[in-house]
Amino acid sequence: MIEPIKNIKNAFELTGKNALITGGNRGLGFGIAAAMAESGANIAILCRDTSKAAEAISALKKFDGKYESFSCDVSDLKDVRKSVREVYNSFSNIDILVNNAGISCVSELLDMDEELSDWYNVVNVDLNGTVHMTYEVGKRMRDAGKGGSIINITSNAAFIVNKSQAMSPYSSAKAAANHFTRCMAVELGKYDIRVNAIAPGFTNSELSKHIPEDQFDYIINQMPARRFGEPIEVGAMAVYLASQASAQVTGTVQVIDGGYMLSC
Repeated sequence: MIEPIKNIKNAFELTGKNALITGGNRGLGFGIAAAMAESGANIAILCRDTSKAAEAISALKKFDGKYESFSCDVSDLKDVRKSVREVYNSFSNIDILVNNAGISCVSELLDMDEELSDWYNVVNVDLNGTVHMTYEVGKRMRDAGKGGSIINITSNAAFIVNKSQAMSPYSSAKAAANHFTRCMAVELGKYDIRVNAIAPGFTNSELSKHIPEDQFDYIINQMPARRFGEPIEVGAMAVYLASQASAQVTGTVQVIDGGYMLSC
């Protein structure tokens, strides 16, 4: 059983915790890494772009914790196993797993190639990558007996059909990841491992570069908040879900989209 907080003091701190963040070298992932590092966590970043990882690690050093990066393709289970072993050799224990690595594509299904390459590439990273990491890290969390927090980064696209862009692989993978989150909350709860998801909407990140310029004003006008989100705001929610303040929170999908879904 996960004990409740007794008071609010230090309830949101992550001091002494080790967080493993996939795709933590840029965009949303780096926003999460920075927020957790500032809250006291040590950070292990898994990513494919090692040059970007070096920049991220350098930027985190001002928070005075332990920060390292490891090369990993989350869609490749063998590579995940190798990388997770390397992380545990360096950090000994992981308290927080953030499954953030993700890709997208803009294409209608019938316009894809004969091998459906775009479909499988997105699903293999966005859904299967989350499963791979949860399996490898979840087993170790269970065996360590200390509980843990797993946070899956999905999208509000899991709930809506974006008419301005055809993104069926991305939307489908994120919808499946949301339900995977709920399933894992039930399966892993007996080990004191909480599993939640964050579903951002339009955010100033790498994926927003896919949006045509003429769509920006339309999108913003649909949002009650009237602006795109920032990675650090997603990071703030991730800190909450990783902290003792959210000890009673599991199996949820937290939408952060400036109210965009209200107009859909």
